[in-house]
Amino acid sequence: MRFNDTPELATWRSTVRDFVHENWGVPKPADEDMGMEGPADETKTSAWLDKLAERGWLAPAWPKKYGGADMSVLEQFVLSQELHEAGAPVSRQMLNLVGPTIMLHGTDEQKAEHLPPMLHGEVAWCQGFSEPGSGSDLASLQTRAVRDGDDYVLNGQKIWTSGAHRADWMFMMARTDPDAPKHRGISYLLLSMKSPGVTVRPLINLADGHVFNEVFFEDVRVPVRNRVGEENRGWYVGTTTLDFERSNIARAISAHKSVNRLGNYVRGRASAGNPVSAAYRMEVADRAVETAICELLSFVVISIQARGGVPNMEASMCKMYGSELSQRISWTEMHLTGLKGQYRKPQGLEQDTGIHAAMDYMTTVPATIAAGTSEIQRNIIATRGLGLPRG
Repeated sequence: MRFNDTPELATWRSTVRDFVHENWGVPKPADEDMGMEGPADETKTSAWLDKLAERGWLAPAWPKKYGGADMSVLEQFVLSQELHEAGAPVSRQMLNLVGPTIMLHGTDEQKAEHLPPMLHGEVAWCQGFSEPGSGSDLASLQTRAVRDGDDYVLNGQKIWTSGAHRADWMFMMARTDPDAPKHRGISYLLLSMKSPGVTVRPLINLADGHVFNEVFFEDVRVPVRNRVGEENRGWYVGTTTLDFERSNIARAISAHKSVNRLGNYVRGRASAGNPVSAAYRMEVADRAVETAICELLSFVVISIQARGGVPNMEASMCKMYGSELSQRISWTEMHLTGLKGQYRKPQGLEQDTGIHAAMDYMTTVPATIAAGTSEIQRNIIATRGLGLPRG
């Protein structure tokens, strides 16, 4: 594992950094990680993403013929580092989930229909995987798709569907053979959200934000031509990815920025004659050490990929550690700010240093559930990493 750039990567990093500074700028400390929040940023964000798309940087792992840049793993890593350090948007929603899947398993007609508008932000996508009784055990999903001529007739429900209220299309898995073993009777479908029989209901999160939704399907007709891959082989389509950057460097950089803000807050309190207790200063130091470990785990994953390997339990370690770290950082923010930290809109020193304690505390609650629960990640580490038996 190497920590320093090769001369070629150093040149590439300089190119990316210059482009970012010229076209996006560097955020003020209090604005870091705000990313795409707020209507005032929508025009800037859209223009920025268009510029990334023009260079192929919006989907850097994609082949050039599909609008990507065909970058190496390390080039992608450097690009991701620089974009996240600047607080710049890195992709359009779901682009790097459904795009590679269609590219690898889709027909020529599906590629021509979906990839260009996806890349240029002309359509929005959402993911229809989780169901009320099928989360970690996703293969137990019960949404049914019954073949009727050239269509499937879809009935069932999906939940925790991010962005469904804004989406034009959904990529989803549904059961097409109820008698087959649970992993073998699922098909992967592309569904227009404008289809008759689709109902989207909002799920408001702890922070009063509308990100999630529940989606109901009542006799929804999905053309068979919208199936990706073979019938009843959708589980394997859904778990396929291309060789794109999966090091989770974004979470490590976010943690690093958060710890820097905590340090600025502690120094600000000291300057104002209201110093933080030694115990809480040590807590901030613990978070700084843990953030360095999170960064090292990201480097382990990317180093495996750079050698042509496929991270397995290493990626689970990275995800689990990073998501739990985000929660510990939010707890430390609440400890430092006390009652003032309960304001949803920070004031005074909290505002000046960019500490959003209450909102961070609430929004990190699902961090250890989304993208695979910590329990599932520990199972993977135990069985695939340590060789422990299942059970």
